[in-house]
Amino acid sequence: MALNKAMLTVLKAVSYADINVKKNYKLERQLVNLTHRRYIKQLAYQFWDHKVKVDDHEVPVRLYPAPQSVNDSLLIFYHGGGWVTGNIDSYDKVCANLAKATNSTVISVDYRLAPEYKFPCALEDCYAIARDVFLDDALFDIPKERIALIGDSAGGNLAAAVSLMARDRGEFLPQKQILLYPSTYNDHTEHSPYESIRTNGKDYFLTSKRIRDYMELYISKPEDFYNPYFAPLLSKDLSNQPNTLIITAEYDPLRDEGEDYGERLKEFGNRVKNIRMKDSLHGFITLPPVFQQVRTAYEQIADFLKK
Repeated sequence: MALNKAMLTVLKAVSYADINVKKNYKLERQLVNLTHRRYIKQLAYQFWDHKVKVDDHEVPVRLYPAPQSVNDSLLIFYHGGGWVTGNIDSYDKVCANLAKATNSTVISVDYRLAPEYKFPCALEDCYAIARDVFLDDALFDIPKERIALIGDSAGGNLAAAVSLMARDRGEFLPQKQILLYPSTYNDHTEHSPYESIRTNGKDYFLTSKRIRDYMELYISKPEDFYNPYFAPLLSKDLSNQPNTLIITAEYDPLRDEGEDYGERLKEFGNRVKNIRMKDSLHGFITLPPVFQQVRTAYEQIADFLKK
């Protein structure tokens, strides 16, 4: 998936026509649904009969069984989409491929989307699923140390925030988390301390403007921008966090903040592996495994889960 001149030309053209996400998020959701039509037979996944409620809302969950009778791990997956788009259907392929590549059971969480449900609704949905999985031994016959949180983009943000919230609330504590090109900071303007916002923030589809639009749709109030559960890099205490695998993309505006989050976790004594995927764009995990970067990511995830 090396970025040749033709691909760069297309990316720049698409990025130049950056739509106003705040005005057109419903249209963007429709496009996501149209371009991610479910191709997996229903037998590839199961509906979870365990009910998890947050307030008056029941959080939908889908299970993707491990292909072998004795599976390696259980992954609680939070999808991307800027907290505004994406859903349990649009990540069918990713979760089925992830289950197969890592021989793990995957739980895909269909958390509530902004702006109808603003911060921290998505986070509370994600936390509630993880809480039940970790605290109810009858749900899965898998040791707690083999249960991991995983998410891409906004889902990576949610996975990191769930880990922080779990430590702070003291109900459970994940032992592993996998953050794929996560959003971890609150400033994506030209004043950002991260160079990738300036070098990758215009010509690679996910623009810095689009990131800001998503965030403004997600927050409930301006103060949320400074909440560590919204931007984990703002946390003054990153101690006692899970062993972490962070995979970033070379041509992603979120690249530097994701990698810096890994370095900050190390400073607080956590075990972290940072991997930058060369010649890759934000969202590459949603591509088919025929791409080398996707296969490499699955291999790294499978290796990380075994340690």
